[in-house]
Amino acid sequence: MTSAELAPLSGKVALVTGASRGIGYGVAEALVARGDRVCITGRNEDALKEAVVKLGAERVIGVAGKAHDLDHQSEAVERTMEAFGRLDHLVNNAGTNPVFGPIADLDLNVARKVFETNVISALGFAQKTWHAWQKDNGGAIVNIASIAGLAPSPFIGAYGVSKAAMINLTQQLAHEFAPRVRVNAIAPAVVKTKFAQALYEGREEEAAASYPLGRLGVPSDIGGAAAFLTSAQSDWVTGQTLVVDGGLFLNAGV
Repeated sequence: MTSAELAPLSGKVALVTGASRGIGYGVAEALVARGDRVCITGRNEDALKEAVVKLGAERVIGVAGKAHDLDHQSEAVERTMEAFGRLDHLVNNAGTNPVFGPIADLDLNVARKVFETNVISALGFAQKTWHAWQKDNGGAIVNIASIAGLAPSPFIGAYGVSKAAMINLTQQLAHEFAPRVRVNAIAPAVVKTKFAQALYEGREEEAAASYPLGRLGVPSDIGGAAAFLTSAQSDWVTGQTLVVDGGLFLNAGV
């Protein structure tokens, strides 16, 4: 991203988890471009450093660690506050889906890992952000859910159940954190990332054929939605799940 693409500083600061690549990177890119300063997290320190350079080290810092690790959550929030002095927006994007198969045969330890990363970590980051800044100063939280949390999704059942929990967590937080903080979720369909590669690799045209808009999503599609939900344009929106699916759910009729 070049300096010419950046808006003047907005005065706002965001923390985006799981943002060294994919959807998280797309969200961070959108927020940086509009003028926010951003802390991004990710497991791989080298990938995170590369993302910071691409996004612009003058506006972005990176904190490496595993999303479900409590010490990492605390460090990310503390480093953001130290670097930028505030923390207006949290985007919970970090997630995992290590299994592909029927839920009837799912290893329950794997299910626990999915929930720990996809749901409990989001709650942990929300709690820490709330106490560090938002409780007294307001802000917004965006949770990246999935259309798999809105309807059954064969072979990624544990992931879908965790995202359904994320949607309910969004509503719970929105109720408890109001009126100071707005909390919303985004439910994407398949977005072209390494994370979702197994769902379209080698068959992208076939996979996209069922989407009325004729293509799969890209990270910037979700970045734009997250930018809206953390902006003044959405000041009267909370507790909602914005479906960003290229029209896929339009096919659910008779």
